[in-house]
Order: sequence, then structure tokens, then C-alpha cells
Amino acid sequence: MSGDLLVIKRSGEKAPLDLEKIHKVITWAAEGLDNVSVSQVELKSQIHMFDGIKTEDIHETIIKAAADLISEETPDYQYLAARLAVFHLRKKAYGRFTPPALFEHVSKMVKAGRYDPHLLKDYSKQELDAMDKFIDHDRDLTFSYAAVKQLEGKYLVQDRVTGRIYESAQFLYVLVAACLFAHYPKETRLDYIKRFYDAVSTFKISLPTPIMAGIRTPTRQFSSCVLIECGDSLDSVNATSSAIIKYVSQRAGIGINAGRIRALGSPIRNGEAFHTGCIPFFKHFQTAVKSCSQGGVRGGAATLYYPLWHLEVEDLLVLKNNRGVEENRVRHLDYGVQFNKLMYQRMLKDEHITLFSPGDAPGLYDAFFQDQEEFERLYLKYEADESIRRKTVRALELFTVFAQERASTGRIYLQNVDHCNTHSPFDPAVAPVRQSNLCLEIALPTKPLNDVNDEEGEIALCTLSAINLGALESLDDLEELSDLAVRALDNLLDYQGYPLPAAQKASLGRRTLGVGVINYAYYLAKNGVRYSDGSAKGLTHRTFEALQYYLLKASNGLAKEFGPCPLFGETTYAKGILPTDTYKKNLDDICDEPLHLDWEALRKDMVEHGLRNSTLTALMPSETSSQISNATNGIEPPRGLISVKSSKDGVLKQVVPEFEKLKGQYELLWDIPDNNGYLELVAIMQKFVDQTISANTNYDPSRYPDGKVPVKQILKDMLKAYSLGIKTLYYHNTRDGAADRQGEIQDNDCVGGACKI
Repeated sequence: MSGDLLVIKRSGEKAPLDLEKIHKVITWAAEGLDNVSVSQVELKSQIHMFDGIKTEDIHETIIKAAADLISEETPDYQYLAARLAVFHLRKKAYGRFTPPALFEHVSKMVKAGRYDPHLLKDYSKQELDAMDKFIDHDRDLTFSYAAVKQLEGKYLVQDRVTGRIYESAQFLYVLVAACLFAHYPKETRLDYIKRFYDAVSTFKISLPTPIMAGIRTPTRQFSSCVLIECGDSLDSVNATSSAIIKYVSQRAGIGINAGRIRALGSPIRNGEAFHTGCIPFFKHFQTAVKSCSQGGVRGGAATLYYPLWHLEVEDLLVLKNNRGVEENRVRHLDYGVQFNKLMYQRMLKDEHITLFSPGDAPGLYDAFFQDQEEFERLYLKYEADESIRRKTVRALELFTVFAQERASTGRIYLQNVDHCNTHSPFDPAVAPVRQSNLCLEIALPTKPLNDVNDEEGEIALCTLSAINLGALESLDDLEELSDLAVRALDNLLDYQGYPLPAAQKASLGRRTLGVGVINYAYYLAKNGVRYSDGSAKGLTHRTFEALQYYLLKASNGLAKEFGPCPLFGETTYAKGILPTDTYKKNLDDICDEPLHLDWEALRKDMVEHGLRNSTLTALMPSETSSQISNATNGIEPPRGLISVKSSKDGVLKQVVPEFEKLKGQYELLWDIPDNNGYLELVAIMQKFVDQTISANTNYDPSRYPDGKVPVKQILKDMLKAYSLGIKTLYYHNTRDGAADRQGEIQDNDCVGGACKI
């Protein structure tokens, strides 16, 4: 066969197909792997070869042949395919397998305008050479195939028009570290760079897409999540829309709070005109969100928030519904509906909920977030006032519509605004939390903008990363990893640029971070505990206690070095209040694990020296980052021992960690009988997490009569989540048959939004 076919080399010249060369590359990639066959990959590849094939296409064919062989019986093909993909990637980037010297590479990339010039200004050749010595390019060979494809698709610096890639992973990792620690003193920064490089390149810490894709390039906006609040005026609507476009174009996922907007028919200019209501403005925001493709890295996406008691709520709840016409639907946004204790009580007692337009009920909207007693007082007062426009709806009917729309779309989310403010690092009297973000794990104060240059408004940004629980040898490891993560992310706040004054003022005033976790399902499996039977409660309590404690300790240490964040006084931490003081005490009925760390000493240190960061934790979705780290996704149970993920990069198979050893220990999503065990674990996490958690609910219709999930069950899960202090609920997943049995999932993590990490 080698004599029959001619191939076209990268130079353009033709040469005979050299099967021996192919054999050597596949043999190299198979070294040390179990149950893989070089000859089988060769046979599958050769079927697709033809006269005049490009050598580049031969590489792609071999890689695909190996990837297609990934199975439960032969999981190591994911590493064989990955090594072949790394070989191909480096040939494309450098023209050879061995990467160039770091200084040579950086010089070339700065000259080409692809790396930020500060790298050569801030670092001497000697320092870059020193970094080169601790880079371990062999770590590229520990990636799974899914990881390499995600790196190629989303992270590595490239020309997205031609597809040309300019770097490999270890340069990415070391240069992210170099950028983040550039302002540290020369005598210490190389040590921090090495430690941070080691942590990220061995998958102990993972970083979100905006950081991985953007740092080291001329781009200077890396916050994953942006929260923008709209006021009830045309100026504010226009400023909100402009802010959305600015941040969508810079790879951020958007949360929009539009709950202040008056209802349809409200008088304008003393009755001169009628208000058009929420829907036209929601459509306006949808257009802004979809106006930018974010440089090919991801599409724009947003979640829009409003209260359950808004006068237009019956129309707003069905905005994603496929029935109806375009005029009364806004289907390309997701929605977060806001609840509180009074709403749940009305439903439980089978009473009515009274709907108001926020502008007709002075003080009600603000009290909804700031003061629950004041909200109830005003709500009852306005219910008794016949002069105020309202509508009365049976509470159970309203909750039922919410549950049905959540079930049918999967993407009508829930925010318990009272928990977001009573179990919060912010003092709700001065800095209330009025919304979350695209993926429902951020809970930060916002203020409406009156124009894009408004410095009195507040756009909240949160900068994310995650710690790989599966990489921990003991909980003591969290001390070093927390210090590195907090230092790196805090540095990023000063390193990045801010397109709008309201974002800069809030970000540098509050310095909010959100450190989460990945690989929780593997962590449970290797510790021999499960989601559904209560066995994981103690471990989860100890783990998230340690995570929050060491992150707070790290931020307290930074405050001693650099001073607390300027708005530390607006936090409950400034009053010596910790998350362990404000969680929903109902939780103690399901988990009696004691505290194990010295919170009182931390409390004393915190009051005395402050914190560098107003928030430290948020548990985010993490499909991309988890794949790159060869980890299970965030806190979620896997759908299968092999997940088949469909994305714009093709179909990617990923095998759970330590498959051969632990395959009997993993509890798969659709083997879990109900949401109870999962929600209890989320509530234990929420005890310590100072922001919130992207927690999903999952339903298998085959477990219910007539193959339908009863609305009653969805409502029971909502009530359970509320009773245990859970702040937010994210996706509603419904099992849809054969695809899910094979662990098949779509690339819908944050629907293309940036808060996935």
C-alpha cells in the first residue's frame, strides 16, 4: 500500500506514503498503555487513506481512529488518541514535536501581536530561561483526548479564521502564572510562578475559559461572570444594553436583573402614555446578548431575573415556551425566578399571591431583598390598599406553572432571595444581593446604571477557579492550594482592564472571588461513599469546611500584606459573622458533623485585619475545565462511566478517573433514585459556601406512573431545597432514554456562557 499512494507534505511536495513512520508514531503513543492495539489503529486509519492525501489529514485520520476505539473495555485509547493529538498539535504550532525555548517562543509571539508585550518588559531573558527549566512538556502526555480537543477548541492561542494554532499547553500554563504574578517582587515571584504552574499543569487547580484563553494575549478582561441590574427608565435600559454588549464581546456570561421594570399598562409621564411592559425590553436585552459571538470561543448567553410577584409574571413564566408566537416569547434568554419565604407559605397554605407592578408599590421591591420582615409588612399593606393595581392568583397555580415551565424547558431557574441575603457575606442593609448570574452560583450586590459611564451604578464581576478534589491527598493540601488560588485571582483583579467605570469601582472595591470544586463524584467514589444514601454527608461537611476556612485564611493573610478590600465594611465578615453563624439550622437535623477547624481564631484575625476579598467561594458548572483535568464535572454525578459529549469540536468520549479500579464505586446519575440525597449534600456545601451553587435537579420519567414526572414532586424538591437553605437551583434535567443510558450529554454548560470553568 505504501508504494501505491502518494501523500502531500506540509511543504507541498509529494512523496510515497510511509507506513513505517506512521507505525513508529502510533507505537510511541501506545507506550505504557493497557489493552490498546497499534495494528487496530493502523487498520482503522488505512481504510480512510487515498492518493494525494495531505500528511496533516493522515494525522487527523489516525487520531480519529484511536478516539473511536475508546470504550469501557479499552479506556486507555483516550490517552493514545491524546498523545497522537498532542504530536499533531505541536507539529502544527512549531513545525516539530519538541517545543522551542520559552524566550524564543514569547519573543516571536509578542512580535506577531499574539502575546501581550508586557511579558518581555516585565521579565528578563534570564527569568524566562529560569521558567523554561521548570516547564515539564511531558505533562502534555497526561491529557485525555477530550482534554486536548477542548484545549484546541477553546484555550490555545490561535487564528480562529484559519485554525492555525501557535502554542501548546505547558506554555499556556506557565505564561498564565507569569502574567498573574508579574507585579510580585523579583525575589519571590519565580517561586510563586513555579508553584502556581505546577498546581494548574498537574490539574490541582483549574481556571475558567476567559483566563485560559485570554491571559498572555493583548485581551485584558477575564472575569467569568458579570451581573448587570436594570432600573425602571429608558436611560437605564439603554445603559444595561450597552453594558451587555461590552461584556458579551469579551467572553463573559451575563446575569441581568430586570425585576424593577414596570408592568404593561403602567402610566408614563403622569398618564401621557401607557408603559409597554417588560417583554419589549427583554427582547431588547436578548438582541444585545446575541449580538456578539465572543471571538469564536463561545456564543453570548444570559439569565434574566424577576420576582414571582411581578404583575406580568404569568406572561413572563412562559417566555421560553415553544407554544405561542414570537411577539409574546423571548426564547433565547434563560430566566431566574425569585422566591422568598412568604411565597412558599402562601403555596403551602393554599392561599393566594398578589401580583404588583414594582413602581406601584413603593419600597416593596427593595425590601424583597433587604429586609424580609419589612417586605411582609409592605406586602400586606399593599394587599389591603384597594387603590393599588394588582392581580390575585392562587399560589399553587403560579408555582405549578413555574414547575411545568422548568420541566419543559429545563432552563427556568430558581433564586431564593431571602437565603441569598440572610446567609450572605454582604450586609443586606447597605449591599443587598438582588440577582445571580448566568449559571446561578454568583450572589453579589448590584445597582442600576443610568448611563454607561455612571459611577454610582454597580456592575458586579466575579473571578472564578476551582480546586480538584480528586487530586487531594489530605484536606491539609487545601491550605497551599487555597493560598495559590486566592493570590492568583486577586492579582488578576489588578491585572485586567474594565470596560465600564461601574464594573471597575465595584470590582476593586469588593475584590470578589469564587473558588469552586471539580471531581466531586470521583472524590466520593474513591472514598467509598455515595450521593443517595447519606454516607457522603460527613466527608462533604469536612471538605467544604476546610475549603472555606483555608480560603478565608488566605484572604486574611493577603489583607495583612496589602490591606483589606476598600468595601470590606459592607460585609458581614467585618462584623465577625461567618457562614457557620448564618446557615439554615434545619440542616443540623440531617448532618451532625461538628466543626473541626479553629474558626474562633480566624474570626478574631478577620475582625482585626479584615479580608482582601468580600467573597471566596462559588460552586460553578465546569464541563470544559473538568474535561481538561480528566475529572468528573463539578459536583455532579456522571451520567455514564464514559461520557459522550457532543460539541462544536465533534463527539468526545471521556472516561471517569480510575475507571478500572473504581467502576463499581461510582453512583451514576440515573441510578440515583431521587433528588433527596443530592440536595442534602448541596445544602451541606451551602453551609460554608459564601456565594451560591449551580445545583441541578434530575428526573427519570420511567420511575413515575404513566411515564410523567408529577408537578407535586418538583414542588416537593423546591420546598426541600428551601427548607435546607439552598440559595439557587440551576438546570432541571429529564432523562430522555437511550442517549442518557450511554452517558451522552450536550455542550449546554452555561449554554455557551463564560462562567463554566
